[in-house]
Amino acid sequence: MDNVRRKRERMIVRGRDRGTRLLLKGRRVSLALSRSRMGLVLAGLLVCVASYKLGWFVAGNWALLGFFLCFLGVANVHNRLERRLRRLETWIDIQESNLARLRVDWKCIPETTLGPSSEHPYAADLDLLGKYSLFRLLDTTVSRDGQMFLIAWMTRQDGLSFDQWESRQQLVRVLTSLRGLRDRIRLVANCLSPNSITTDRLESLLENSGPVARLGLLLLTASALAGLNMVLFVFWLLGGPGYWIVSFLLYALLLFLTGRRVSHVFGRALDLHLELNKLAAVIGIFEKRSYGRYPELQAMTGLWRNGDSRPSVAIRQLARTCSGLSLKAHPLLHIAMHLVVPWDLAWTWYLQKVCNRLRPVLPDWVLHLAIIDAAMALATFAYLNPSYAWPSCRRPEGGAATIGISGTAVGHPLLAYEQRINNDLTLEGLGRVFLVTGSNMSGKSTFLRTVGINVCLAQAGGPVCAESWSWSWLRIRTCIRVGDRLEEGLSYFYAEVKRLKSLLVAMADQDKAPVLFLIDEIFKGTNNRERLLGSEAFIRELTAGRGLGLVTTHDLELANLERELTNLANVHFQETLGEKELQFDYRLRPGPCPTTNALRIMAMEGLPVPETPSGP
Repeated sequence: MDNVRRKRERMIVRGRDRGTRLLLKGRRVSLALSRSRMGLVLAGLLVCVASYKLGWFVAGNWALLGFFLCFLGVANVHNRLERRLRRLETWIDIQESNLARLRVDWKCIPETTLGPSSEHPYAADLDLLGKYSLFRLLDTTVSRDGQMFLIAWMTRQDGLSFDQWESRQQLVRVLTSLRGLRDRIRLVANCLSPNSITTDRLESLLENSGPVARLGLLLLTASALAGLNMVLFVFWLLGGPGYWIVSFLLYALLLFLTGRRVSHVFGRALDLHLELNKLAAVIGIFEKRSYGRYPELQAMTGLWRNGDSRPSVAIRQLARTCSGLSLKAHPLLHIAMHLVVPWDLAWTWYLQKVCNRLRPVLPDWVLHLAIIDAAMALATFAYLNPSYAWPSCRRPEGGAATIGISGTAVGHPLLAYEQRINNDLTLEGLGRVFLVTGSNMSGKSTFLRTVGINVCLAQAGGPVCAESWSWSWLRIRTCIRVGDRLEEGLSYFYAEVKRLKSLLVAMADQDKAPVLFLIDEIFKGTNNRERLLGSEAFIRELTAGRGLGLVTTHDLELANLERELTNLANVHFQETLGEKELQFDYRLRPGPCPTTNALRIMAMEGLPVPETPSGP
């Protein structure tokens, strides 16, 4: 596994370094072109002035034209080079980001402002959202809607069907193999704007672009009057009466009365064009190519290649509208054109027609792009971690014995490879409970999060940090990070009680998938006697319920429950005592923990402890 990961890392580093060398070389060429442009200006001025001083006016004119054309040619080459260098710089940033995600280097991974809700049953406990979170590690999306879908896939897993999950995982696996496509989409989006693509403004512009009342009738009337003006004007030029003045006054009055109703159209058309351009730039990559080899991707992108509803067609239509309406920037030409035809009314009618075409198809564009965008984030995660396993989901029609998790070399994906310790896990059967004991800092809480976050990844459709992983669909419920809620007047203990109560309520629901519960230091907010009694009763309830999971505790007396409860098994983490420090191997072992270390930690930090502490 290490060799596969290192090979992928070296490939990304080589690509980044090659891009950096090309960028440096390009910057040197750009500097030379800048100097050439300045040199052409100075040389042109010198030659032209000298020619005119000597009276060689023809030669001076030809020299001026020659230097001007040379300057334009060099400027064009320089501008094209600068655009390419900006794209190359963006591509290098993308590779740097990929490298940071592969190494789990939090300092170099872009931060996120999205934090978990305290009401969510497991997001905060499993670090799904926040500063050092799974979402921050995964988030390579280019759109706001893609971000929301990615979050939803991690945090709203209760109602997903097996077929939906299988279709999603297939799409992620297809996109994993299309590295060039993923990088190109990120490159195009980041070059267009460093911010995520948002469609809220575009949808708002379309919703608020209500039709001008009786626009078709107004345009027809104005066009008829414009045609009548031309006929009567020609008739007057041939010697007839000047009736054209009456029709022209009617025409001018109609345009004056409708001018305010269409005055805002140019601004709206320009805004629509700018917003749609961001969206269509990304969708256009899918529009230009068929994906017949990949049915899952073909099904998602087919609507973007559907005749007049293609994004590129809408972009061209809006571009024509903006060009037509931009005549307002030239007042004299704008007035002259209106003397002949109802220019603004015609382009307003055309814009309304474009908006009517866009309004019904835009939601589908946004939905499909968001799904692909979120799937690409998981695909990039899979590509950067080629040693991670694609999980196998057991079909729901299996018996109770098939319910559970079986994984080998399971690790925590938010830890760097060098820091990660992997453990095997087989937790199967309804009511199965692992009672995890161990010393302080031995890895109990991290192991709970390791199990939970990998189940979450598997059910989101991505790969898991393991050599192999098989599981049945589970509803995750946790009680790991519980704190006081001062705004609600809840103490730590009462907040923990409410969390555990909600867990039992979830287990009682027979119509949904079984519950995976992960409970850290059960009832640690109360005294020893009541904690022990309450923990025993609660664990008995867990072994009889419709769920399975892990419970950590420092109360070694609870390990005796294994003799009474067949569904309960003891496992533990332990440490070894070095010369001046405790050493942990973070390996999961069967049975209750044989050692404790609280007094030793206190002694090492200089706190008073008994000289001869009793028993473990």
